[in-house]
Amino acid sequence: MKTVLLYGLVTGLAITALQVAEYRWLVLTDTASVYAGVVAVVCVGLGLWFGRQLTSPRERVVVERVLERVEVPVPTAATATTPASAGGSAFVPNANAMAQLGMTPREYDVLTLIAEGLSTRDMATRLSVSENTVKTHTSRVLFKLQATRRTQAVQMARDAGLLP
Repeated sequence: MKTVLLYGLVTGLAITALQVAEYRWLVLTDTASVYAGVVAVVCVGLGLWFGRQLTSPRERVVVERVLERVEVPVPTAATATTPASAGGSAFVPNANAMAQLGMTPREYDVLTLIAEGLSTRDMATRLSVSENTVKTHTSRVLFKLQATRRTQAVQMARDAGLLP
């Protein structure tokens, strides 16, 4: 075992001596190639390092939006009392029908504006919301009343006691 280690050590030293001699000869005869090789190795190393720095996965920040629904009463034509007939009594919508249909106060506001014959744009202006919001509420009202048109929804709402 000692012999193997000794031969290995001697061989390693001999190879090292030959490499040093070859290196010195190379440096003396072809210095430009040696410098170009060193510069190439440095550039490759820097390229790899910058590549890893620029493409490494960064820490991801996840932002969650938590929305809280707040009901703000807005005075509209639907919440104002209107005389139902010459008797002067105010119309009160059927609360049981509203609860049974699951209609929200805002959807009821949209329903009363539909009954007035307003356009989507006019309803949006009156309620201070976007036209898309009015369209959403309108489609929900039509769905809840199982109507296909606005006029049909108004008639069904009158039959259910939701409108005068």
